[in-house]
Amino acid sequence: MSCVQEARDGRGSFSRGAGKLSITAIILTFDEEVHIERCLTRIAPLVERIIVVDSFSTDRTVAIARGLGAEVVQRAFKNQAEQFQWAQSSCVIATEWVLRLDADEYLEPGLIDTLRHCLSALPDDVTGLDLKLKVVFRNRWIRFGGYYSTLLTRLWRSGAGYYEQRWMDERVVLTRGRSIRVKGGDLVDHSLKDIDWWTDKHNRYATRQMVDFINREHSLFAIDHRVDRNAHAQARWKRFLRNRVFAGAPLYLRSLLYFFYRYILRFGFLDGREGFLFHVLHGLWYFLLIDAKVDEARGYISEHGVDAFRDHLRRRHRIAL
Repeated sequence: MSCVQEARDGRGSFSRGAGKLSITAIILTFDEEVHIERCLTRIAPLVERIIVVDSFSTDRTVAIARGLGAEVVQRAFKNQAEQFQWAQSSCVIATEWVLRLDADEYLEPGLIDTLRHCLSALPDDVTGLDLKLKVVFRNRWIRFGGYYSTLLTRLWRSGAGYYEQRWMDERVVLTRGRSIRVKGGDLVDHSLKDIDWWTDKHNRYATRQMVDFINREHSLFAIDHRVDRNAHAQARWKRFLRNRVFAGAPLYLRSLLYFFYRYILRFGFLDGREGFLFHVLHGLWYFLLIDAKVDEARGYISEHGVDAFRDHLRRRHRIAL
């Protein structure tokens, strides 16, 4: 399957213009009509090209994206890492840089201004840019709990970045050069969907996290270790904590301790009512759910074996390893 280009000229298009940088933005979507216009219109003044890779949305996502002039290609979804890497490999990218965005994300004006001033002046050995993540939950900025410290490599030179292949928490790995942090504005994650959607999404995420944890115990598939060697220091440290410290702690207890760390030791309680809900759901419920799924998977494997578990993942969760 090739990347079908559907660029449009005229009103609402994203063709090259004054102030645009040599960047291709790639956005993965599924049923994102509530977010896609905000995402596209905010990034359009900065980038030369926008590609939307849609997983056969059932709402107006594709129509809105095409109406605003984005290039759209539809492809069945396996996981974020595989879908994005396919887009990067199959859509011929002629710009100097690649930007990855989710549909419910956008760049703050200050970050856009910073990129306009600094991108062309970067030395050749800087091949990636780390953006600071700002999470907004129910219209409140989640400032505490350690969450407003996350750096993500979301902008890199064409051909210099590769998404590690894993089911959850995938990271960009630079194949050459180094990354630096961009200051002056944030990458904002601000979902406008309801709590049913949020819990459904994190239930799916918990299943994928479970697959990664069980894989470390039973070698279901090859582990991509490039982040351990080539990612920025924060990414390597978080991966170490996840794979060595958290994974080695007792089920359920580790989730309680993690919530205590976030809500008490990292002052998550200062995020108010919305923050309480976010930290309980994301810092406790979500990790308890992962543990419950890991516990259940271990029991299934003990009773039926690893091969039967692979088949169970395919039938029950549509996860084909």
